[in-house]
Amino acid sequence: MTVPSNVGVLGGGRMGAGIAHAFCTAGATVVVVERDDDAAAAAYERVAANLAKSVERGTVTEPLEVLLSRLSVSTDYADFAPAGLVVEAVPEDFALKAAALVAVEEQLAPDAWLASNTSSLSVSELAEKLQRPERFCGLHFFNPVPASDLIEVVLGKQTSEELAGAARTWTQDLGKTPVVVNDAPGFASSRLGVAIALEAMRMVEEGVASAEDIDAAMVLGYKHPTGPLRTTDIVGLDVRLGIAEYLAATLGPRFEPPRILRDKVARGELGRKTGTGFFDWK
Repeated sequence: MTVPSNVGVLGGGRMGAGIAHAFCTAGATVVVVERDDDAAAAAYERVAANLAKSVERGTVTEPLEVLLSRLSVSTDYADFAPAGLVVEAVPEDFALKAAALVAVEEQLAPDAWLASNTSSLSVSELAEKLQRPERFCGLHFFNPVPASDLIEVVLGKQTSEELAGAARTWTQDLGKTPVVVNDAPGFASSRLGVAIALEAMRMVEEGVASAEDIDAAMVLGYKHPTGPLRTTDIVGLDVRLGIAEYLAATLGPRFEPPRILRDKVARGELGRKTGTGFFDWK
């Protein structure tokens, strides 16, 4: 096994649980740290359910009890101390991520690696807050993590060549394909994905076509597995809004969020997680 034998994940939401699942199935011992006991218990159940599904589907050959023996949850950052790698997966807010990464780094051995699952924020700017920026990179996993074939490896200005190579290897050992990009707003995937999604939203807003037909055009015409509006519902409209606002601030008005997106978020229509977005998920 070339993934670190001990891995930490900060945050046990949908993405964090998926990341923990990926490393558990690759043979690592994984601890997920959450903000309180209730969140930690929910994170454990989330990961355990994902592992059980993988066993049922036959995509993982080890018994469930073996997989679960590698998983633990905690509310104490000190439990990251044995980890050779910690992946931060807290909400997409720069100040929150920066503070979390600083707190995690304080618990790690000098030779441990640290990564952020950010989908758009500057890895280089996050690294500036750290004592060992050369041991930090972006590992942008995609939702749902167990089914996704991609990890975007984001190299900050100070990311070491050793870490760049190790991250590629970890990605392959997780059964996924690495796409390596240099740090830039939105990287490659979010920048392109959000650009398409925002234009699709404008088309709905302008009455060009229905959300269903716009998505069908991309699925049938361009072989996208999921249309841009359904993908937005899966990711979360609030998440897409935050990314778009960041890209608009860093790259210019072409990423300005359309009114339809702002209005839906204001009404709490956040996509699949609330039951309604551009589609009805109830």
